Amino acid sequence: MTLTEHFKEFRRRLFLSAAAVLVGALLAGYFYDPIFEFLKAPFQAYADAHPRNDISLNFAEATSAFSNLISLSIFVGVIGSSPVWMYQLWAFIVPGLTRKEKRLSLTFIAATVPLFLAGCWLGYTILPQSLSILYGLSPDGTSNIQQVSMYFSFVTRFILVFGLGFLFPVFLVGLNLIGVLPAAKLIQGWRVAIVLIFVFAAVATPTADPFTMFVFAAPLVVLYFAAWFLCHRMDKRREANRPEWLEVDDTEASEL
Repeated sequence: MTLTEHFKEFRRRLFLSAAAVLVGALLAGYFYDPIFEFLKAPFQAYADAHPRNDISLNFAEATSAFSNLISLSIFVGVIGSSPVWMYQLWAFIVPGLTRKEKRLSLTFIAATVPLFLAGCWLGYTILPQSLSILYGLSPDGTSNIQQVSMYFSFVTRFILVFGLGFLFPVFLVGLNLIGVLPAAKLIQGWRVAIVLIFVFAAVATPTADPFTMFVFAAPLVVLYFAAWFLCHRMDKRREANRPEWLEVDDTEASEL
C-alpha cells in the first residue's frame, strides 16, 4: 500500500471505531437511568447503611444533569465498544504482519478484552468497600453532600484504572515477543517488580486507603507471574527451534 492508501485505511478504521463508540454511547444514553442506578449503587449502599449520616448526591446547576448524561454515556460507550475498536486497531496493523505474527496478535486481542473487562469488574466490585473507608473518615457532625459530576468522575476513573492495570501482563508478553524482555529478566527482577507494582497501585488508584491498593496490587502480582510463565514457555520454544549454526563463533566456519 502507498502512504496515501495507508492514511485512507487509517481514516476508515478510525471512522468505524468512532461509530462503534457513538452507537455504544447512544445505547447508554437510552438506558441512562438503569446505568445511573447501577453506578450509584455503591454510594446508595453506604447511605442506607448509615441513615443518621447526612449523605446525598446533588446536581450543582441546571446543566449538570445533561452534562452527566453525556459524560456517562461516552464512558459506557467506550467500554462497551472496546471489542470493536480493539479489533479495528488489530485489523489496521495485521496486513504488515507475517502469518505467525497474525496468530500471535489475534491472541493478544483475545486476551486484552477479557482482561480489561475483568479489571473493570474488579474495580466496581471493591468500590463499596473503598467508599465506606473514605466516607468513614469524615469527622462527627460533618456531611457528605456530593456533586453528581464529581462522584461519577471518581467512579469512572476508579473503574478505568483497574481495567487498564489488568493489561499489564499483555504489555510484558508483547515485549518478550519482540525480544526486548526475556523471561530470565522477569524472574530475576521479581522483587523489584512487586515493589513497583505496589507503588503503581498506590499512585494510580484515586483513593488513599491501603485496602484498595492491596486489592489492586495483588492480582497484578499474580498476572506478573502468569506473564513470566508464558514468556518462559515461549523462550524455551524459540530456543528449541534455534538453528545450531547460529551458535558458531564469528571467527569459525559453520556447516552452512
